[in-house]
Amino acid sequence: MTRTDDTTAESDRAETTSAASPRSDGGQRTASPLDALGETSDHTVENTRRDRLETLYRYYVYTPVSVLWDDWRARIGCALILFYLAMGILGPVVVEPTTVMDGEPLLGPFESWEHPLGTDNTGSDLLSLAVYSTAPILKMMTAGGLFTVTVGTLFGTVAGYKGGLVDTLLSTVTDVFINLPGLPLVIVLAAIFSPKSPWLIGLLLSVASWAGLARSIRSQVLTIREESYAEASRAMGIPTSAIITKDVLPHLMTYISVNLVHASRNVIFGAVGLYFIGVLPFSDPNWGVTMNLAYQYGAHYRMEAVHWLIVPIVSVTGLSMGMILLSQSLDRVFNPRVRASHAETAEEVSAEEVDETDTSASSWF
Repeated sequence: MTRTDDTTAESDRAETTSAASPRSDGGQRTASPLDALGETSDHTVENTRRDRLETLYRYYVYTPVSVLWDDWRARIGCALILFYLAMGILGPVVVEPTTVMDGEPLLGPFESWEHPLGTDNTGSDLLSLAVYSTAPILKMMTAGGLFTVTVGTLFGTVAGYKGGLVDTLLSTVTDVFINLPGLPLVIVLAAIFSPKSPWLIGLLLSVASWAGLARSIRSQVLTIREESYAEASRAMGIPTSAIITKDVLPHLMTYISVNLVHASRNVIFGAVGLYFIGVLPFSDPNWGVTMNLAYQYGAHYRMEAVHWLIVPIVSVTGLSMGMILLSQSLDRVFNPRVRASHAETAEEVSAEEVDETDTSASSWF
């Protein structure tokens, strides 16, 4: 063998050794061209997951928040609702519960730092009564609103989409609840069961309010099920539950969300009204109970006690106003044109951030 052949063989062995990589057992593994493909695949998967998360963030977080923030009604409504949530959740931790003769009877507002909103005829602090009345009202709103929307949406979508015998049966049940007298029914049920749990009271106040929502949703689903995308889903053999969830409900979210807010607001008035007239038992501090006691004392014509009646009225009005403003602005959140404009803005901001990152990175080289 010549010197040239020996040199060529040694160079081949050197290239093979440099291309090899160590194994876990101490040996060598010959490098494969697929290794580079695997590295590229890992980066591709990572980028795909990041893009998916960014898309979800823009669609479900950034766009709704930006739409709400651009509407002054949403800013005020959300601020009021957050204030009441903080008062109901954190208020009892900060404010101590009041007792009889906790202060001077019928103390006016801002006459004492210990009782900034004044006291009633027994010396109980009105600020403490207002704070401790918020949590039960919020629980009633949550229970009543979710019950109304859940039952009404379920009956309306199933009846409108299935049709036939199912539609007849569900529509009959809906018509029965629509024709039931709401307030007398609630009064009778309250007298029979005497509920004390705020969650149960919320359900009781919404026992018949879901029927109107179900009837309205059914009429809209009758139109949606004839659309081309719904027919295409049925032709592909997609289950009914999946079609209702992915093709029908997204087009009803504006109407459902607005009705959720309205149902919760109706629970406020219903609960306070029934407590005021004495139908519901006086178990916990409540704005309606405070109004009832103030009315019995004559706070509506006695100037020294008028603040006793104003405090619960302002509390009810503030929470109701926040719910109204929020419901008016929710239509913009589910408006496709508004969401599309904000989504384009988010994409432009992301593109600018990427350009700035690339420019800063290139400045280092």
